[in-house]
Amino acid sequence: MVEHLNTIIPQELAGLRLDKALAELFPDYSRARLQQWIHDGQVRLDSVVPRTRDKVKGGEQVEITAQLYDEVSWQGESIPLNIVYEDEDLLIVNKPVGLVVHPGAGTPDHTLVNALLHHAPELAQLPRAGIIHRIDKDTSGILVVARNLTAHTHLVEQLQARAFVREYQTVIMGHLVSGGTIDAPIGRHPTQRTQMAVVENGKPAVTHYRIIQRYRAHTHVRVKLETGRTHQIRVHFAHQRHAVLGDAVYGRLQFPKDSSEALKDVLRNFKRQALHAEKLGLIHPRTQEFVTWSADLPEDMQQLLAALELDKKQHA
Repeated sequence: MVEHLNTIIPQELAGLRLDKALAELFPDYSRARLQQWIHDGQVRLDSVVPRTRDKVKGGEQVEITAQLYDEVSWQGESIPLNIVYEDEDLLIVNKPVGLVVHPGAGTPDHTLVNALLHHAPELAQLPRAGIIHRIDKDTSGILVVARNLTAHTHLVEQLQARAFVREYQTVIMGHLVSGGTIDAPIGRHPTQRTQMAVVENGKPAVTHYRIIQRYRAHTHVRVKLETGRTHQIRVHFAHQRHAVLGDAVYGRLQFPKDSSEALKDVLRNFKRQALHAEKLGLIHPRTQEFVTWSADLPEDMQQLLAALELDKKQHA
C-alpha cells in the first residue's frame, strides 16, 4: 500500500523544522511516523530529499510517497471474533475471558491479534495491529482497534489526552461505604517483577468508582478509568484492601461467614478476576462525533452475582 500526499508549505509555517511543519499540515499522521518517512527518503521538498531538522521557508512543494510496510510479523488465525461494530476506520470487539490480546512470551499465537489479522489483514500495516489499548487475558469486554493510520493517530491522541470513556464492572472483596476515587501512582512491584503495585515513583493513576450493590462480604462496583495503567483496577482495589474477587495475583479466596457449600463452590470455581470492560466511548476519527459501545456482563459474572444475591437473601 502506498500513501500519496502533497501540498504547499504556507508562509505562516516559515522557520519551523520540517517535521514540525509536516505535523501541522498532516495532523492525521503522528510526528514520529512523519519523521520516519523523512528519514526513509519518502518525502520531497521542491523535489529534493530533505533532512528532518531542515527549516522550511514557506512556498515549497511537499510531496510524500510513502510505501507502507507490514508493522507486525504475526499471522492471522481463524479464531471467532465477537465484533460489536465495524466500519472503514474502527473495529469494536468484545473480548472473551481467556483470550490474550497480543502474542508474547509463552503465548506466541492464538491471540486476539491473530484473530484480527485473519479478519482484516490490512491491520498488519499498523503498529500493534491497530490495537489502541489492551485488557488482561482474564478480563472480558470492549476494546477498540484502528483500521488505518489516520484513525490510529486520532485514537492514540485521544487515549493520551484521557479522552476515552472506559467503564468497567467488578466485584471486590469486602464492603465499600460509598463511591469515591483512588488516586495513587502505579509502577512495577519492587520485588515481584511480574506484578504492578502502588509505588511512590510510579506513573499517575486515577480510578473512579461507585457502588452498584452490596452483598454480605462483597461489593459490586462500577469503575471509570481516568488513566489506563497495567492492572490498574486490580492494583488500586488491592491497595485499598478490597482485592477483585477471583484475582489470584493481588488477592486471595475468602468466604463470607456461614457460607453455604453452594456459594463456596461458586467462589472456588470462579477462576478469573471478576472484571468486565462494559463501556467504551470516544470521538470517531472520521465523523468527529462522540460515540459509545457497551457489552453485557458475561454469563460467568451474571451467575456469580446471582449466587451472591441468593446468599444475601438467605442471611437477611
